[in-house]
Amino acid sequence: MSDASTDSAGDCTEHRTVLTEADVEALIRGICFKTGPPRTVGVELEWLVHELRDPRLPVTPERLAAAYAALRTVPLESALTVEPGGQLELSSPPAASLTACVETVSADLAAVRSVLRGQGLALAGLGTDPWHPPRRFLHEPRYDAMETHLDRAGPAGRAMMCSSASVQVCLDAGHEEPGPLGHGRRWWLAHTLGAVLVAAFANSPVLDNRPTGWRSTRQLLWTAIGPGRAGAPPLDDEPRTAWARHVLDAPVMCRRRESGPWDVPDGLTFREWTRTGAPTRDDLDYHVSTLFPPVRPRGHLELRMIDAQPGEDGWIVPLAVTTALFDDPEAAETAYRAVKPLAERAVPRPAPHNPLWLDAARAGLSDPELREAAEVCFTAALEALPRLGAGRALTDAVAAFRERHVLAGRCPADDLLDRLGGTDGLPDPDGHPHGKDIPS
Repeated sequence: MSDASTDSAGDCTEHRTVLTEADVEALIRGICFKTGPPRTVGVELEWLVHELRDPRLPVTPERLAAAYAALRTVPLESALTVEPGGQLELSSPPAASLTACVETVSADLAAVRSVLRGQGLALAGLGTDPWHPPRRFLHEPRYDAMETHLDRAGPAGRAMMCSSASVQVCLDAGHEEPGPLGHGRRWWLAHTLGAVLVAAFANSPVLDNRPTGWRSTRQLLWTAIGPGRAGAPPLDDEPRTAWARHVLDAPVMCRRRESGPWDVPDGLTFREWTRTGAPTRDDLDYHVSTLFPPVRPRGHLELRMIDAQPGEDGWIVPLAVTTALFDDPEAAETAYRAVKPLAERAVPRPAPHNPLWLDAARAGLSDPELREAAEVCFTAALEALPRLGAGRALTDAVAAFRERHVLAGRCPADDLLDRLGGTDGLPDPDGHPHGKDIPS
């Protein structure tokens, strides 16, 4: 599993070569789906960072900067990065098994939490920040340009940049050949099962200090950004062809400069840039990194639709369920059959802008068809996990989530909304007396 944007990074001459439209298509087809037997798994965890004593208090930029400086002295297996609003992200290395991935990230999270506690800070597993308006922590040309570009579509872009967090599961693209583990099937499954994952793990019903009416407000924000920036390509074409066309026809977010503000063109697609300008391989790699579809092919598949989860270990359940449903052949076939009827609702637009994904974000598992598919998929995942070498603790966590949420037609957002009833304050993830605690 590798980051496609860094492939051939050592060949500086190649990366400065001006690209034609045909060059772009060939590069995209070659680097974004690296096929073979599924062997590795990874996870990227985004977290909101808040005051330990009261999450309603804003964390000053100086406090965040000091905390991150302290964290960078801690040896971690996972890569630690910071999102534009100051959210913390841990990206695991590719792991040879689900169990190894969980063990690595759990150890890293324990170390991170220990450092943050010493700074009077804590992590919150929420898909959107319910307490604070968007405020940018990172002021760099990339994020200045991103903000300018996204502001053209409305306020959702700033909220996405600065007030959202997710669990992103990374899986190998799959076999070249067809079948349950073939890359074509896995590409289709990611975009259809993805709606079930949105519904089951929705955990962002509050923004700007009030319920939004959506179980996954985070998914609503992505939808509002628009299909060119945050949409998937159509599923009625071969994956490589569809993704290459999507990359070429997506709007260019910015053109970088050595100094000064970056140029933010309005409506220029990468295809048009190849015809009227002189983009390089570096420009293409950067352009791909500014696209945020629900499933991003980076050699492997990066599933980006799951909200950050409550509790210290809540992230383990979506990682385990998703890995089981993709990497165990029997579970993958069961999941395919379970979600195939949902495909009729996934028209006429690609995810996440079609009725299926919108219903998943709005209703969660109160949608009967999504609930039925989730019950089948979680059962299949539980049966598959021992075959993938998962231990008792991991399967027990998935079983508990299935019992508490899936079988009851609920998601974590419903628990959070229940905590809001009859209180004056918003939920508090650490159980302080000023508000009800977010369920773990």
